Amino acid sequence: MSVTDVTSRISQIQSQLALLGPSRAAGNGGAFASALGGAMKGSATSGTALLDGPVDGSITGRDRVVQEARKYLGVPYVWGGTDPDKGLDCSGLVQLVYHNLGIDLPRVSGDQAREGTAVPSLDDALPGDLLAFGSPVHHIAIYIGGGKMIEAPRTGLDVRVSDVYEKPTAIRRVLDDPTASAIGSANGTGRTSSAGDVPFADLFNRASTTYGVDADLLAAIAKQESGYNPSAVSPAGAQGLMQLMPGTAQSLGVTDSFDPQQAVNGAAKLMSDLLDRFGSTPLALAAYNAGPGAVLRYDGVPPYPETQNYVRSIMAMLGEG
Repeated sequence: MSVTDVTSRISQIQSQLALLGPSRAAGNGGAFASALGGAMKGSATSGTALLDGPVDGSITGRDRVVQEARKYLGVPYVWGGTDPDKGLDCSGLVQLVYHNLGIDLPRVSGDQAREGTAVPSLDDALPGDLLAFGSPVHHIAIYIGGGKMIEAPRTGLDVRVSDVYEKPTAIRRVLDDPTASAIGSANGTGRTSSAGDVPFADLFNRASTTYGVDADLLAAIAKQESGYNPSAVSPAGAQGLMQLMPGTAQSLGVTDSFDPQQAVNGAAKLMSDLLDRFGSTPLALAAYNAGPGAVLRYDGVPPYPETQNYVRSIMAMLGEG
């Protein structure tokens, strides 16, 4: 299905999912703050594992692009590769991600870099935009926000999250705004925007654009953690809408956990790091609740009833339970 085909179906698309599940205020142990520093080191530059659970449904096409691309973190680079079971090259990754979302792109990076419309600079780029490098173009990646991209870099390296390490020679927007809001639903997998459906929806949506984390995932965390109460304080001392421990908040640059905007941005930054590190939404959620150290120690969701219920509840809100 081409971009034009998707656009023509916008008027047919009406999907609305409400976030479900009980709300509660929850904290995490002191180990979370001490383990966080180690978990965040190195997490910003590479993904290390395939997503071992289903890709999250998302509220916009841009989010779907990012989540679909995350699915292939850890796949080895193979020149000319188009099969994720064997390996992918840079344009093979880009073509596969968009094909899975119903949009056909050319096979090679030079042709992909002429698709869609031009974006003037990285400051104007949005998650899902294509970043092309070289003249002539020899490399292409998918922008995920926050100055980062998902790429299949070169022989010897795996598909990874990396900084945008040089100025792109072209930035192309394959998804215009109407298409971006409809693509997930056009494929029967998406959700409509959270705007108007849950408290603080605008904050979740803005943080999603900045950090490349699904807005519905952020909203579900807030519902599970505090019941959308920005004044909540847990018995363990976790604070605010996203129930950040003071030490964790400080490490994320959050000066006031009771400020909803700071709290959401801090949680989005943290979840982006945890998703990059663990390559899986359930494992990232487990690390958010119990600390990255616990996930590493048990090589999976820790056998703590609270953490297992936490992960199960949020995944159910996202329709993945």
